[in-house]
Amino acid sequence: MHLVPVLMRWLALCPLSLLRALGWVLGHVLMIFARSRRHIVWVNLRVCYPHLSRMQRWQLLRRHFVGVMQSLLDRSWLWHGSPALLRRRLSVKGDLSPLQGAEPVVMLAPHFVGLDAGGTALTMAHGVAIASIYTRQRNPVLDDWVRQGRSRSGLTKLFYRHQGVKQIVSGLREGDKLYLLPDMDFGREESVFVPFYGVQAATVPSLSRFARLGRARVLTAATRMTRHGYCLEVGPVWLDFPTEDPVADTARMNRVLQAVIDTMPEQYYWVHKRFKTRPEGEPGFY
Repeated sequence: MHLVPVLMRWLALCPLSLLRALGWVLGHVLMIFARSRRHIVWVNLRVCYPHLSRMQRWQLLRRHFVGVMQSLLDRSWLWHGSPALLRRRLSVKGDLSPLQGAEPVVMLAPHFVGLDAGGTALTMAHGVAIASIYTRQRNPVLDDWVRQGRSRSGLTKLFYRHQGVKQIVSGLREGDKLYLLPDMDFGREESVFVPFYGVQAATVPSLSRFARLGRARVLTAATRMTRHGYCLEVGPVWLDFPTEDPVADTARMNRVLQAVIDTMPEQYYWVHKRFKTRPEGEPGFY
């Protein structure tokens, strides 16, 4: 038996203040010992925030590792806490009506540390049925735990990434509300190069593609960690999207994403190699 699911069930009983304090300690431990990840975060921050001083970037890096560990521990109560507890700790800001109608919607759900909390806020706290693309975990026990946690409400439909896009498009045409995470580098073959913080970044054009093929509206759904839990901030439906130009659409997505990140930069998932794939002839960053 893997110890993580067992430990998380026990941690779900702890007060949030204790979990956040433990996350603060473990975040600093992770920052010290995870040298390769620390390097990735440092490079990302140096590229995206060149105007910050070295000390400011270091403080941002430290807060990021704390947030990563706090959000990891918070999955204990997100996936094992009572519905009443979730309703107390999870809130939604914005207009939910587009997600409660019959028309398909694609949500731009960026990789903030509270990403799982946002999905749980919709399903467990507000009864909104969503669909999401799932990537299997390497450890089968952890895979079962993550999958069950994300689908515990019975209102989450999981599509497996390796099964392709046809099932996702079909679901959208039937009215699915897709919780989409398109802001990672999946390599040259799946991506287009568009600016991200002024630097060309390999970005999957899936937001535009799914909106067009699924005849869906698009809105932003970004999750913010707060002192009392998490708040999912739902933006308005995007106007004039998608267009006939998926590259321009993807560049617009990155502009929207950048504006949201700037409101909580320590909570974005900087441990990912966002600039791993470079245009032909450009040296690597990492």
